[in-house]
Amino acid sequence: MPGNRVPSRLSDVPVAAAPVRKLLHAADAALTPGSPASDIHQLTAAATAAVRAGRGHVLDSSHVIFPNGAVTLVLILAESHLAIHTWPEENLIAVDLFSCGAIDADRVMSDLVRLLRLTDVRMQRLDRAAGRDAGHG
Repeated sequence: MPGNRVPSRLSDVPVAAAPVRKLLHAADAALTPGSPASDIHQLTAAATAAVRAGRGHVLDSSHVIFPNGAVTLVLILAESHLAIHTWPEENLIAVDLFSCGAIDADRVMSDLVRLLRLTDVRMQRLDRAAGRDAGHG
């Protein structure tokens, strides 16, 4: 239930000593008939492979499959997180990779596009810490 405390886990992946850029990479795309995105096991395997190819570290994952076949998959990364949402009735997939660390996010996103056989891909990148003063937390 929302608001309930869940146990957390500690990561043994070292954190960078210096500040790193915090970037949101977002992709909206169309699913092709042969896309493995509707199969949670194949989707998880593809997402995990893409993260590893980008030198990222998957710490945990969670997913939900909705009655209409839509899927939400979240991978918790040492470098932040990857979220994938599908809307089969709209032939739509949305991929959000938030990165703050030494991960090749461009590689992760391009591998996901290839592995999930996506078309009509529209990508955006947003710097989440742009314009912040060093003294503000």
